[in-house]
Amino acid sequence: MTRKLHLRKTNYTANKYKKFIFSLSKAGKLYWGLNHKALKTIYLGGILPTLLYAAPVWVKAMKIERYKSKLIRVQRIINIKMAKAYRTVSNEALCILTGMTPIAIKIEEAIELYQLTNGNTNKEAKVDNNIGFKHWQHPADTIK
Repeated sequence: MTRKLHLRKTNYTANKYKKFIFSLSKAGKLYWGLNHKALKTIYLGGILPTLLYAAPVWVKAMKIERYKSKLIRVQRIINIKMAKAYRTVSNEALCILTGMTPIAIKIEEAIELYQLTNGNTNKEAKVDNNIGFKHWQHPADTIK
């Protein structure tokens, strides 16, 4: 895909969800309306899957910061609404307050998962292996 097509797709997706989130914010005010759990469910069930749906196609585009920043803005807006915070709060702090993984990390995970499932990767899989409980490290051994 060309850069113009990447820009058009990311602009379209970002603008679509910005409008959706702003319409949700009319129903989620500070003391009434949609609460944190409802907004989190809407984000995790509706917005995030559609943002990640085309992530493997956008591999090259996600390496360019301005394309990635458009999707980060979408997550920032919903995080502000979930945390009922001011706009001046940093994106990292909002992710911690709401318990959401940053969208950039989620996109990288989706791309890696796609490459692992389709065999398009040369690196070793970073997938957890089942370890018997006899081989688990004792919690007292982890604290120093």
